[in-house]
Amino acid sequence: MNSGNTRLRGLPKRLVLDGLIDEASALMMVDSCVKKHISVVQYLLDENLISPQLVARVASNEFGLPLYDLEAHNWENCPKNALNEAMIRKHHALPLLKKGNRMILAVSDPTNQHALTEIRFQSGLNVEPVLVEHDKLLEGIEHFLSKQGRSIDEALGEMGDVQLHELGGEQNDDDDDIEASDVDDAPVVRYINKMLLEAIKKGASDIHFEPYEKFYRVRFRSDGILEEISRPPSSLAPRLAARLKVMSRMDISERRVPQDGRIKLKITKTKAIDFRVNTLPTLYGEKIVLRILDSSQAKMGIEALGYEDDQRDAYLQTLQQSQGMILVTGPTGSGKTVSLYTGLGILNTDERNISTAEDPVEINMEGINQVQINLRTKFTFAEALRAFLRQDPDVIMVGEVRDLETAEIAIKAAQTGHLVLSTLHTNSAPETLTRLLNMGVPAFNVATSVSLIIAQRLARRLCAHCKTPYTDIPDAILQAEGFDSIDFPRSEVKLFHPVGCKQCTNGYKGRTGVYEVLKVTPNIARLILEGGNSLQIAEKAKEEGFRTLRQSALRKVAAGVISLEEANRVTTD
Repeated sequence: MNSGNTRLRGLPKRLVLDGLIDEASALMMVDSCVKKHISVVQYLLDENLISPQLVARVASNEFGLPLYDLEAHNWENCPKNALNEAMIRKHHALPLLKKGNRMILAVSDPTNQHALTEIRFQSGLNVEPVLVEHDKLLEGIEHFLSKQGRSIDEALGEMGDVQLHELGGEQNDDDDDIEASDVDDAPVVRYINKMLLEAIKKGASDIHFEPYEKFYRVRFRSDGILEEISRPPSSLAPRLAARLKVMSRMDISERRVPQDGRIKLKITKTKAIDFRVNTLPTLYGEKIVLRILDSSQAKMGIEALGYEDDQRDAYLQTLQQSQGMILVTGPTGSGKTVSLYTGLGILNTDERNISTAEDPVEINMEGINQVQINLRTKFTFAEALRAFLRQDPDVIMVGEVRDLETAEIAIKAAQTGHLVLSTLHTNSAPETLTRLLNMGVPAFNVATSVSLIIAQRLARRLCAHCKTPYTDIPDAILQAEGFDSIDFPRSEVKLFHPVGCKQCTNGYKGRTGVYEVLKVTPNIARLILEGGNSLQIAEKAKEEGFRTLRQSALRKVAAGVISLEEANRVTTD
């Protein structure tokens, strides 16, 4: 069988030539892969078009890689510290053997060159891939990781169920009577640990411990939405607060003012999770909120964040510049820190000196000089920046541009041969430019120093297992929602709505970023110098291909990634 279509090459062409799929299906597959930004191998596995065994055999023939029988592998030969768990799970890659500076790596998708490049960089080894059937590879990864230490499930299992009646007791009206024995009470300790582990397992970003007059509740924030998890007896409020404060190294006797602390919870021999902890005195006790700081989130790779191809390329190109400023804007909890640290991870090489000033330091990254701002000692962002400029920096990250002094020093750094990354609180990318001008930064400095602005939101992903398409949607509704403004064929727009199943929460699972990326081109710079406002800047940027947050969200709706309801929740016209 011959396939003369010039659009078919590589693996799709091989599938047609081997008679595994017809040419029309192959063309549709290629279009879907381009639209979803995934590889052909990933598409075949996700859609179950052919078995994992056939995928591996065809890929082996096409790319000339050996097929490896994982069932015959001697697991004692696996190098234990070559790759961390986050990297193994992220790329579905299993280290099989290490000889000198060579590592044999089991993969199921040989076309994922970014994964191989990142693994080479992280391990410092020459990687030689071998092909393994995807289902067997996933089983092998779980088997390998289970030998490295306890999983979260095992830790929860060992802990057992904590019965709330074990925690109960008489209401203590005088919190000052709490003793060390109360803080270290076994049921309280097990309950707190169980809540922390369950939050990590669920992928929560925050845990809220909240006292009220007649009840006490624990809530998790998952995919941006709070959900009640547990209601221990309200009499427990002082003991739970005291235990969390001891774990966070706070003053257990101080209950009148807010306190900040940190907890490090070791999950396995190789993985620990940090929690940022804050207490707040309320009418009925101390409310305590824990922010889960998982450093692996910043190591997911830029492909996992949800940027569209042109947006991702603009970010990567700007990161490679030797000087200039990259600003990321959005509300609290919109993923700004992860976007910045993803960029820093790309820049983090032995050739660069990178320093960050943060309040607080949320993600620890080796190879980067991270500085904690301390307002009590008057160690501000501006003071940190002045110190950085005397430390021979290449890249500087400022947690937030809060005032004119910080903005002026950051812009000076960007103009004198340094790459500066920071955040600002505005609603859109064009508004960021006018915000700097309103702060008092001269228009010339803004136009010549700011290189790229990213505005972002986080939207919940539709669950791939249960999302259901809408049947007939009138064109008038699509037009009213703004679908005419996006570069997406109307015939291919297919809207889905959440349903809910065992695999997800109310029809959603995970989150993706929605972005608008504004490059400060010569035309935009000229408009800034002429005193243009944010609306004029946005109009000029649209002429150069700029997409608003709303347009980016609607493109994700049309591609079936998020629901229209979610797009309306996180963006407006």
